[in-house]
Amino acid sequence: MPEQLRVPGNRPTLEAVAALAGVSRATVSRVVNGGDGVRAHLVDKVREAVRELGYVPNHAARTLVTRRTGAVAVIIPEPEARIFSDPFFSRQIRGISRELTAQDTQLVLLLVEDRGDYDRIERYLAGGHVDGALAFSLHTDDPLPEITRRVAMPTVYGGRPGWTTGPDDPCAAYVDADNRGGAREAVRHLLALGRRRVAHVAGPLDQTSAVDRLDGYRDVLVGGDPALVAGGDFTAAGGARAMRELLERRPDLDAVFAANDLMATGALAVLREKGLDVPGDVAVVGFDDTERVAEATEPPLTTVRQDVEGMGRLMARLLLGTLGALGTSPAPRAVITPTALVRRASA
Repeated sequence: MPEQLRVPGNRPTLEAVAALAGVSRATVSRVVNGGDGVRAHLVDKVREAVRELGYVPNHAARTLVTRRTGAVAVIIPEPEARIFSDPFFSRQIRGISRELTAQDTQLVLLLVEDRGDYDRIERYLAGGHVDGALAFSLHTDDPLPEITRRVAMPTVYGGRPGWTTGPDDPCAAYVDADNRGGAREAVRHLLALGRRRVAHVAGPLDQTSAVDRLDGYRDVLVGGDPALVAGGDFTAAGGARAMRELLERRPDLDAVFAANDLMATGALAVLREKGLDVPGDVAVVGFDDTERVAEATEPPLTTVRQDVEGMGRLMARLLLGTLGALGTSPAPRAVITPTALVRRASA
């Protein structure tokens, strides 16, 4: 490294990079800060000088110039115990993290254990610490959409919004799976197997994914018996409770569609406890295709696959596109991803 370009004990400067690359300081600044209008061969020279000198941008100065922090908040309004026990969350966070990392953007995880945490989150978002927010697993009474509007925070949601929003609302963008269509496919599959008393273990109906899956079930079983529907909470314990309730009401049921894989595992445990064979006596279908859940059940679980990790990546790309960080055309306001039935031994 040329010694005259570096003062011992000091970090390399933009001026040092410019001198080594043979360009102006302004050109180095544009390249380092992701600006446009620099010819490709000059970009290569600047990047080579940055590598040779070990130049690290001053984050505070860069923020002043670009008005960007290079960070995105990921907000999950669920208890910590559920977030770290349900593989759905880890898959979505993994997808988000991979996309943000690829775009040199930092992920800041904000958890909501109780309602009191929203004041802290609002202060953090309003403080200019992040450029935007990604949020998923919201409930219909969640104050987060109003908070993001109040602090003018660009936000992308995982899941169809369950609140009223206008077409130009900067906080209205979302990525979701075709929950209703996937549920219809699950129920049609059970009917094609000759099952006629198909029950549904529903998710919490203050979340749009659960509502859409229940609606898909009802689309196929128009005028179905309400005794064949029981509410759960997207946990294995909730699925077990709902399965016991269903068997008490309709011991002759011959199939179950659970609104997620964890509730399906709870249902399978109760059916086994009652001495019922799966799929001989009762066929079972889940939703999510969480591999380490669906493939580990006994028997392996037939389920509706949604690409949870891919949805996380899409959420991040949608937000970065909204922020202009990808240099692409304006991002769409909503993306609905397809689902597919994965057949295994349970149905």
